[in-house]
Amino acid sequence: MKILVLGATGATGRLIVEKAVAEGHEVVALIRSKAKAADLVGANLIEGDARDPAALTRAIAGCDAVISALGTAMSPFREVTLLSTATSPLIGVMEQQNIKRFVCITGLGAGDSRGHGGFFFDRLLLPLMLRKVYQDKDRQEDAIRASALDWTIVRPTVLNDKPARGGITASTDLSGIHGGTIARSDVAQFVVEQLTADTWLRKAPLITW
Repeated sequence: MKILVLGATGATGRLIVEKAVAEGHEVVALIRSKAKAADLVGANLIEGDARDPAALTRAIAGCDAVISALGTAMSPFREVTLLSTATSPLIGVMEQQNIKRFVCITGLGAGDSRGHGGFFFDRLLLPLMLRKVYQDKDRQEDAIRASALDWTIVRPTVLNDKPARGGITASTDLSGIHGGTIARSDVAQFVVEQLTADTWLRKAPLITW
């Protein structure tokens, strides 16, 4: 399968590229600078802005699916729009090109998963440091849900850089969930698996250890 990866130079995006290549997928990465992505071994690097429909059209040519691992830093005061302003034109380009499969990482706290992050996350971190980011994640999820794509929204709990250990829990039933953590490597593996599975088609599973 030929896939386009957005956010390929991020910590999780790099692992997604690595795992997708290892599993035999042909990977295209739309990145801002090839100089910062020289270590993305096995990926076809295309420079461009993920918010630019022309760049997206150029990068997506011949692809069968798209993975978005786009992220943004904490921004307690400045408005955040990257996630939604990249996702909206992407959806348009995918629909124009008749590319259906889309797997997108958002996070615990987006949409109806808000309030399940535990006391520190829900009462302090999200409202004080991540409010603007999660407002944009909500806009991103709303755009995906309104599309005609075969989408899966992946909501990991708090990410860590520990070794993968597998055996993750994936669920849309959030009762009893109050926080959690998961390795980026396990997230990357789960995301790549969704390219060829339909268990979570048009669903938004929360994944955690």
